[in-house]
Amino acid sequence: MTWNLFHQIAIGSGLVLISVLLSGAIFFALEILMARSHLWLIRRPHLPKLILVLIISVLAALGMITVSVWVWAIAYYKLAVFVTFEASLYFSLVSFTTLGFGDIILPPEWRILSGMTAANGFLNIGMMSAVVLETLRVVRKNQLGS
Repeated sequence: MTWNLFHQIAIGSGLVLISVLLSGAIFFALEILMARSHLWLIRRPHLPKLILVLIISVLAALGMITVSVWVWAIAYYKLAVFVTFEASLYFSLVSFTTLGFGDIILPPEWRILSGMTAANGFLNIGMMSAVVLETLRVVRKNQLGS
């Protein structure tokens, strides 16, 4: 019993770490893109460029969430928690976004992972919101400063 608990915590912690690292890589790519576009972004007209930055940063955030959900889904499927990949992906998405419909649940020997999936999603979604807002803030500040 105790071994299974620590096993789940170790697996969940590893998946959270992978999720955060992959999200960080996407953020780093966004940072490089914004740095390379700096001179273009600060030239007038500002509004269309700000809208483009919003779209790109939201797509990057969506990419971060998508990658993380797939990491969890692949893990659930490889651990044979669910019979189909579709069920693994569905459960991962519903748990990651903290919706928790309850129509599919984990077997008791894996239920700690559902809470870790939700915690990972909660933290990642907050981080994604911060990325979008910070990207817009920096671009707008640079536009007004030029």
